[in-house]
Amino acid sequence: MADMASPDPTPRTDDSFADLELPDLTFKGLTSHFGPGLILMMTGIGTSHLVTAPTAGGRFAYALLWCIPVAYIFKYYGFEMAFRFTNATGKSIIEAYSTAKWKWPLWYVLITSVFQCALGQAGRLIAAAAVLYYVFTETLGLPISLTVYGLLLGVVCVFILLRGNYKAVEVSTKILAAILVISTLAVYFAAPAPLSEMGNFFIFEIPDPATGDSGSWLIIAAFLGLLPTGIDVSLQASEWGKAKKKGMSKIRSRLEDAGLANRFDPFAPKSADLAIDTSRLPDHALQYCRRWFQIGEWDFRIGHVVSFILATIFLLLAAVWMYPSEVEGRAVMGEIATIFTESIGPWMMVIFMLGAFAATFSTAFNYFDGRPRIVGACCRNLFPETARLSGLDPDDLTHEHRRTWYSEYNIYRATMIYSLVSALLIIWGLERPVLLVLLASALAAFISPVLFYLNLHYCLSVIPKSDKAFYPSPFARWFGWLSLAVFTGLTLVLIYWTIWVRYFV
Repeated sequence: MADMASPDPTPRTDDSFADLELPDLTFKGLTSHFGPGLILMMTGIGTSHLVTAPTAGGRFAYALLWCIPVAYIFKYYGFEMAFRFTNATGKSIIEAYSTAKWKWPLWYVLITSVFQCALGQAGRLIAAAAVLYYVFTETLGLPISLTVYGLLLGVVCVFILLRGNYKAVEVSTKILAAILVISTLAVYFAAPAPLSEMGNFFIFEIPDPATGDSGSWLIIAAFLGLLPTGIDVSLQASEWGKAKKKGMSKIRSRLEDAGLANRFDPFAPKSADLAIDTSRLPDHALQYCRRWFQIGEWDFRIGHVVSFILATIFLLLAAVWMYPSEVEGRAVMGEIATIFTESIGPWMMVIFMLGAFAATFSTAFNYFDGRPRIVGACCRNLFPETARLSGLDPDDLTHEHRRTWYSEYNIYRATMIYSLVSALLIIWGLERPVLLVLLASALAAFISPVLFYLNLHYCLSVIPKSDKAFYPSPFARWFGWLSLAVFTGLTLVLIYWTIWVRYFV
């Protein structure tokens, strides 16, 4: 078990951490260091932006525009706290969940992840499959079903992840996604929405309150669930931040070895053992961690803002070019693509489809990695034998890690296969891309308030209040609690309208 000895009370003033290279904080330096925040943004664009936002605009014009700022403003600290925790402690926030009584948050995350691996991944995978379906089946006439495209894409994702050859895919995806962003901005400025409609940002309106697939409540739930993405993805981002091994996550073990931080034992968990008293760190190490913390904050903020702008533009474009339209069916991507072909020309279809595929594929790909990563993280904090064989970094895996079924690595792999099979079965049984995306988004909304609370609670209870750099500011604290209250209230209203009224009234 981990050594639970108290850290050496003597402050360190030597240069034992002088080898740490301080990251560049210029704009060029910042962008080169960005990672988990932009990955989180990319995880959301494929479904919420390319399917949900055009569906809202096509069905209800500008009426649901208010949903976008509500989702982005009141979910901000649900995500930010997970990033903050990892940057301040060098640990995943999943470790903090293990300090609760009976470890109930871990069981909650583990159980909901089983459903998200199936339904959540089905919604993400079918969005990518819908792009190929339109190009090759609707346009070129190939007799291939939506399920087969989902199978091909799912197998490719899993193969790349298990082989660890993602770098080339990541680079090409970013290039194609950039094309989507640029083309979307170009189309919008060529034919912008009337300024008079911008007032809908501030008008709370529920069009067509009837239940059913065509009603607005399910779309509102989808907006709150997957804009910018589900709050459950904050757990994945925390794990990605830890795996990045920069800042506090890089030097945490060195601090423990030097007696400047406690070692955390998930089977004798103490919140105090997660905290780091930064006032005792050598100046160079403190500067190093603070810079990476700043990078992490800007990484998330820029991704959040870009995601907000894109979601808004897609809804506005759909309201201008598609309304009134139900926006549904297997060829949904072709219907959305008419925004680009009618505004600029048929040649724009190729650019849109390349960008749309890049965005939807990256979403499915990131989720194939992120959700199994969370399941593995829960298991390493719940089961001692899994903790003994923890780790996913290929460079750290031993023969025992690879051959023992209950190692974190093999639980990660098994969950990935389960996610692939279950998602494909759902797609096969319900080949309706828009409905699947909306259902997956609603599920994300319904489970998010608990995760929001946990992220906020553990940041405030673990990070030392005396740490002015890492501890949330007074504004972050009060607005975080206000956001949680608003988001929880909206979620309860959504549950009432989408489930209770529809099935029990």
